[in-house]
Amino acid sequence: MIRKGRPLSGFDSGRYPDGPRDAADGSPESGDPFESFDAHDRAAGRGPQRTRSAPAAASSSRDSSGLDSPIPSEVTYTRSRRQPGEEKPGQSDKDDSRKSQRPARSLKARALGYLSRREYSRADLARKLKPYVEETDSLDTVLDALQAENWLSDSRFAESLIHRRASRLGTSRILGELKQHALNTALVEEASAQLRETELARAQAVWRKKFGQLPQTPAERAKQARFLASRGFSGATIGKILKGIDDIGDGD
Repeated sequence: MIRKGRPLSGFDSGRYPDGPRDAADGSPESGDPFESFDAHDRAAGRGPQRTRSAPAAASSSRDSSGLDSPIPSEVTYTRSRRQPGEEKPGQSDKDDSRKSQRPARSLKARALGYLSRREYSRADLARKLKPYVEETDSLDTVLDALQAENWLSDSRFAESLIHRRASRLGTSRILGELKQHALNTALVEEASAQLRETELARAQAVWRKKFGQLPQTPAERAKQARFLASRGFSGATIGKILKGIDDIGDGD
């Protein structure tokens, strides 16, 4: 069914009595009313606008005065990573300032700090303190004072070392280690007599933990003998153990 209505005079005769006009871009308009609307909007500057890309739209911004100010279309932030162990920027300057504010430790105070953690021989402690000796310091005087106050003792150091090594090593290995710490001869000889009295019992404990039974072949015997010798036990002690002799005697 066709309804009667008002003629489209606005599109034909009323608005454009001379016929269709050319669009603003020079192309002739057709008689289609929707095309006429589009052409009219384009001529009036209200036509559909192109969508700007995100970087182009963000290429300007308003500053505090309300005016447009250009900004970069893309801003890339880079963050440098510190390598393991690398100090923070300015950290070394802070550490240096803190160190400069700390009072310098005296040579004796530094020595007491070492001795509070473990025993030292006089020769070992002298090597530890030597890099910190200043012109006004006397290393021998400090060491003599520590010995007089019983903070430093070579005999106590020897006892500590023997206590830590006796359950695993033979007499020759322990004596060699004592000599490396520059202990006096009398102290080393005293330690040697003490170790030789207990060498067979200590060697048996090490042998039982490692093997537990006598060798059955020459190859096994040689293997057990090499192991005990590497631990510093004497040949006489090794022979007694591999023969099954359990009596405690002189390990010479």
